Amino acid sequence: MDFAFIHRVIPLYVSAAWLTLRAALAGIVLSAFIGLICAVIRFWKVPVLNALVKVYTEFSRNTPLLIQLFFLYFAFPKMGIKFSSMQCGIIGLTFLGTSYMAETFRSALETVGNTQIESGQCIGLTDFQIVRYVILPQAFSVSIPGVCANSMFLIKETSMFSAVALADLMYVAKDLIGLYYKTDEALILLVIAYFILLLPISILSWLVEKRLRYGQFGAK
Repeated sequence: MDFAFIHRVIPLYVSAAWLTLRAALAGIVLSAFIGLICAVIRFWKVPVLNALVKVYTEFSRNTPLLIQLFFLYFAFPKMGIKFSSMQCGIIGLTFLGTSYMAETFRSALETVGNTQIESGQCIGLTDFQIVRYVILPQAFSVSIPGVCANSMFLIKETSMFSAVALADLMYVAKDLIGLYYKTDEALILLVIAYFILLLPISILSWLVEKRLRYGQFGAK
């Protein structure tokens, strides 16, 4: 094990980790926001839009992120639409993540009983107030484990970004292996870097999930 080499290339991994984290956070936030909108459309069965969301969800979840990135990076320029490597990464991650987030939110929304919705109607709440005060608070609590799992999944999927020349963690590791043939050192640093990125999120998600558990929605 070449520890001198490891010490020399650590700054490259730190820089790549920040880039990976920025792209991942952008993709997670966008996918959660758009996913919630899609979930509401599915939950309320909005005409036309419901069918479109269903088609999108199945298409997104059943095509690899790598193919989606290739399409954004290589096919779109042929049609006159050009994206940078970072833009391709964020768009691709959002396109994939939205479908998973939408299904997580939709399943959480469906856990809210009809009796609670009807009770809200009986006391004169509007549809917006029912969503705001009855449905969303309960669905949010239920969706936390799924959202956290999806977030970690999306962070790990950033390893595909190297295919579109984005200098993320995987790109740096592959570059160092190609240049110096230090396979063991490069891969060990890669594993450690992803572990450092994911462990705090895993711990934070566990703490948030534990904090939000109450009543029939989790253990006391």
